[in-house]
Amino acid sequence: MTATRRDALLSLAALTLASTAVRAQMPAGYPAGYGDVIAAARKEGKIVVYSTTDTASAKPLIDDFKALYPGISVEYNDMNSTELYNRFISENAASSASADVLWSSAMDLQIKLVSEGRALTYASPELAHVPSWAVWRNEAFGTTYEPISFVYNKRLLAAEDIPHSHDELMQMFTTKADKFKGKVTTYDIEKSGVGFMLINQDAQANPKFWDFVKALGKVGPRFQSSTGTMMERISSGENLLGFNLFMSYAVLRAKKDPSIGIVNPKDYTLVMSRVMFASKTAKNPNAAKLWLDYILSKRGQDIIAGKADLGSIRADVSGEMTAAALAKSLGTALKPIPVGPDLLGALDQTKRLAFIKQWQAALKGS
Repeated sequence: MTATRRDALLSLAALTLASTAVRAQMPAGYPAGYGDVIAAARKEGKIVVYSTTDTASAKPLIDDFKALYPGISVEYNDMNSTELYNRFISENAASSASADVLWSSAMDLQIKLVSEGRALTYASPELAHVPSWAVWRNEAFGTTYEPISFVYNKRLLAAEDIPHSHDELMQMFTTKADKFKGKVTTYDIEKSGVGFMLINQDAQANPKFWDFVKALGKVGPRFQSSTGTMMERISSGENLLGFNLFMSYAVLRAKKDPSIGIVNPKDYTLVMSRVMFASKTAKNPNAAKLWLDYILSKRGQDIIAGKADLGSIRADVSGEMTAAALAKSLGTALKPIPVGPDLLGALDQTKRLAFIKQWQAALKGS
């Protein structure tokens, strides 16, 4: 055999192996052309993710993605929602390297970026399995199903003091202000993007919202910019109770700390979904598509529900932290926050400043 023929056969064998590897990675039911996306992503060899999801929660997803697509590394950057937004904006303005994918719990800030034309339009093969309220323009995708809960310290809060609705929580602030003085925590809405978004959703859902805020002011609440800090202080007993906390983080904490108690309010329970989009200027756009599809896939959602404890948005995923299971226990009290332009209203700077001014005044009782 000539050297030329041998080299040709070796090249053919290499191509065959590469093609076989791509086919092995092809998710069932995906279009035939998806193999081109996988091959292109392998050439890119990397994906950069900016996320508000704690690295500890995301690690099972990262590890599984890398096992599914060996050779594609994941650069995962964990930050708070305001930092994520500001960093992406500034990097884009400077035309410098930035994220391929943004994944944030600040749904409104994500929608703002998408509305400005910063997202890649992509019809994921997984769209049929995602509820319509969780997808906007094939650019922004809800990926999780996370109730927003009351969290309390079981060791220090008596059963009769545990609120089961926003109205009961308001009554507690009013009638037991001395007992709960300095012992209630929630988000600092001026520093936390997700905190501001959630309190605006409360304002729409709770007909007694401003009375609720006035009652809150009576207990001298402690405001924080992260769920982690609030959970630590509830666990230690420095705070007895927190509201507008992610059930997902509370469940994770409760596995290690039996003093953590969780209530999903019976009048209404907001459901947040972490919004993901691929950047229009992504350096690794094909790897970004793989990551998005993986997160929405049943394989990814099984891990989201079973290992990351974030709550699966898909109806075909089973387990405690799933939309289906939560619907059985809470029914119509569940109020998912739709992924879409309605989230933009409160971000208008004039409206934002007016809301914060009214919030501050109400906390002072005026």
